[in-house]
Amino acid sequence: MILVREVFQVKFGRVKEALDALKEMQKESPMPPENHLRILTDLAGQYCTLVVEGTYEDLADFEKALHEEMAGAGDIYHKKFVPLVDSGRREIFNVAG
Repeated sequence: MILVREVFQVKFGRVKEALDALKEMQKESPMPPENHLRILTDLAGQYCTLVVEGTYEDLADFEKALHEEMAGAGDIYHKKFVPLVDSGRREIFNVAG
């Protein structure tokens, strides 16, 4: 099993808008419950950090889910979410135990 974290640095003061865009994306292209998708915001550390975290069986499962999500909510992602983001990165971990 793998854990995928999409870590975004949102423009200052725009986190609520980014959260709303993510929630709209979820309505258009809901992730299967087995992916345990979570949205996290910072309490400490770098300000305006937004993390989308999910678990997948393997990289192929993640790639399939990403493709399906973008097919259903790609317009929202590119038109509403991306303009609110300064930068981002993807972290992928093996779940060991």
